[in-house]
Amino acid sequence: MTSLKKYFPYITRTQETLFNQLPELYSEWNKKINVISRKDTDSIYERHILHSLGIAKIIRFVPETKILDIGTGGGFPGIPLAILFPETRFLLADSIGKKIKVVEEIVKDLNLTNVKALHARAETINEKFNFIVSRAVTQMPMFMTWTKGKFLIKNNNLLENGVLYLKGGDLSEELKDFPQARVYNLSDFFEEDFFHTKKVVYIKNQ
Repeated sequence: MTSLKKYFPYITRTQETLFNQLPELYSEWNKKINVISRKDTDSIYERHILHSLGIAKIIRFVPETKILDIGTGGGFPGIPLAILFPETRFLLADSIGKKIKVVEEIVKDLNLTNVKALHARAETINEKFNFIVSRAVTQMPMFMTWTKGKFLIKNNNLLENGVLYLKGGDLSEELKDFPQARVYNLSDFFEEDFFHTKKVVYIKNQ
């Protein structure tokens, strides 16, 4: 929690309380369903919560922004972002039903009224959004096919509507067909070693 306060000093007491509940909630659910890597359980703030909030170093969503989190798994990056942006609307989707069940229960426990969970494949979602977020669910070319036709036309944020994708390592090969992509190094914002190779890729809707 110390690192969270260091990088996001403006969070409210209510938000701090919600973030503080996440480790225990995920620890309990992880005993039943493997929603996050067992070895990451002790590093949940750094490897899951703070990593998810890397997107918030790139953009601060304005109220009523609509976000789709594709392949949310146990709720990352969607749940931490929903806590940080309570006036932004999130749809967290995953094709694995038992993971969405965990998301639903955690959302209920935290009383997050700005989050809905959906058991569905990305291709079947017909709503439109300002931004689509995700965390390394597949290679970028495949991921971009899942986002087609899912963006609202009107831009309300400082960044134009588009994809915000958390990814690590050398991305030159999978981004070669996306010359418009902007890559932000999370090591510019977070000093922990974990973030040395972590990035946020932004591709605006074409």
